[in-house]
Amino acid sequence: MKGKIGFISVVLLFSGTASVYKAISAPTVFPTGTTIYDPARTWNGYTVLSILDTRAVMVIDMNGRVVKRWDDLNVSGGGPARILPGGIIVATAGANPPHQESTELVQRDFNGNEMWRFDHLEQITAENGDSIWSARQHHDWQRSDFPAGYYSPQFIPSTENATTLLLTHTNRVVPAITDKVIEDDRLVEINWAGEVQWEWLASDHIDELGFDDAARATIHAAPGFSAPRGSFDWLHANSAHYVGPNQWYDAGDQRFAPENVIISSRESSVVFIINRAGNVVWKLGPDFSRSEAERKIGQIIGQHHAHFIPPGLPGAGNVIIFDNGGGSGYGASSPIGLNGTRIYQRSNSRVLEINPLTLEVVWSYTAANFFSTNISGAQRLPNGNTLITEGAPGRVFEVTVDGDIVWEYMNAPGEVGRRSNGVYRAYRLPYEWIPQLASPQERAVTPPQPGTFVLP
Repeated sequence: MKGKIGFISVVLLFSGTASVYKAISAPTVFPTGTTIYDPARTWNGYTVLSILDTRAVMVIDMNGRVVKRWDDLNVSGGGPARILPGGIIVATAGANPPHQESTELVQRDFNGNEMWRFDHLEQITAENGDSIWSARQHHDWQRSDFPAGYYSPQFIPSTENATTLLLTHTNRVVPAITDKVIEDDRLVEINWAGEVQWEWLASDHIDELGFDDAARATIHAAPGFSAPRGSFDWLHANSAHYVGPNQWYDAGDQRFAPENVIISSRESSVVFIINRAGNVVWKLGPDFSRSEAERKIGQIIGQHHAHFIPPGLPGAGNVIIFDNGGGSGYGASSPIGLNGTRIYQRSNSRVLEINPLTLEVVWSYTAANFFSTNISGAQRLPNGNTLITEGAPGRVFEVTVDGDIVWEYMNAPGEVGRRSNGVYRAYRLPYEWIPQLASPQERAVTPPQPGTFVLP
């Protein structure tokens, strides 16, 4: 069958200055695997895929070939896998259903041998009724010497004696929030021996997050209480990263101290930074109509992977946010949020790069049919391109600053029993970080002309 399939060309929308633009383009038409690849315009390397609904982390080359796989992991519950120099993987393992969390964070060598693990934070009751130790880790983690958790030419993360930040759960009853049990977000910083050096509890700081009376009333009613989990995941933080070195702190702004932590809360549409005393020192949201700067950004909804671009990369010091869209936010009941939840709605996604000092949007990406209601993320690459994980449909692609797609990969379900082809998050790293693999041959992939596309 032959048919015409239209493509939407790239359009740049300028808003007053040449440095502010929005790139708009459309996804492509190939079904799975590498669908576009322009070797001269990409930042070539391996791509690490943390894939949902399979207990594996896969590494692919630019042509989509799986060149390495580690099994018996739990990226669905715990968050992204990261590769360190020498072909060493750090990832989550051990599920704790029905909670969306992992029981341990592990480091393994290229051959899968365990080098380090952390699993002793809190005792929980397993599905079989046994009491076991667990990290209760969920969604994110980061090493202190690896800003943003992805490659920058200025940083070589260590593989031993490292400090690790983990986003975890703990159950509490906090009457100022609700009378129900909450599944609270707890940050812990541990040393190599697994000793907790610092911790932070979200529920102790609800008054600093900018919720109005209507939002507080909705949260108090605990509309998202989960009977199977026996708790209310009230904030649902989905990323936590060290701010890392940046020019704003170097110029004297203490809000952006490298050891401070930037946190994203999906349910409440708020992104914020906490200092080492635990106080909120910088914030976006939850209601983006409250200030002129936030109105220019536009309402951020259900966002993921808020982080500072590390030094050594274009845009260093700016904040990147994957603004999912879908629904999020607490407030008064309305026709689109009948119980006061998901009061903000949008049916497309954006990737935003924001100057944290002025709140100016310096770059953004959106496209027709670009939409992931959950998971997802973005990585700034050394050549100025951005690697985007459109997580729910399993699409990972690299775009230029002008919005041209120069590499694209569509993940395909390939395991018995898998419910989706979703990718939690993807990272690009240099070939030399996995020296056990021979550098692959790179072959361009060009999509067909729209008028000649043929379906078998």
